[in-house]
Amino acid sequence: MSRIGKLPVNIPAGVTISIDNGVVTVKGPKGELKQEINPNITVEIEGNVCNVTRPNDEKENRAMHGLYRSLINNMVIGVSEGYKKTLELVGVGYRASNNGQVLELSLGYTHAIYLGLAPEIKVQTVSERNQNPLIVLESCDKQLLGQVCAKIRSFRKPEPYKGKGVKFQGEVVRRKAGKTAGK
Repeated sequence: MSRIGKLPVNIPAGVTISIDNGVVTVKGPKGELKQEINPNITVEIEGNVCNVTRPNDEKENRAMHGLYRSLINNMVIGVSEGYKKTLELVGVGYRASNNGQVLELSLGYTHAIYLGLAPEIKVQTVSERNQNPLIVLESCDKQLLGQVCAKIRSFRKPEPYKGKGVKFQGEVVRRKAGKTAGK
């Protein structure tokens, strides 16, 4: 059996899970999420526990067993607690500001970068004196949050020589030694 797939998903108070025609809907205080489930995988709700089972040990079913259990668990955590990621802008003159759901980034290019964010994501920018600017993103959808963070990071990835770029807070960038002077 799949070690992850056979674990039950605990449903906290205030969260409801419903299954309708192969679509699992999870509702909670932070929002509502939906996920289509493969017809081979069955999802059963017993009290405040949700179990995911598979019909047999075929390779495809084994792979999907743990996947759908993890997706449902991520949805339950998202609608009850939510997810939060913080990006840090390292570099001279790198700035970030937001106007509603539009994020404006100055990352050393000749132009500013404007990024429109989905309404499910809450964005906040923090700029303090003598500190690197921070972008704080919050959402109930873990997949969407990670995708938006990856998009923002792709505008200027951290480089190994000076460490400049957009990185996750607490991320360690492996540094390289530059060229040494000649004779």
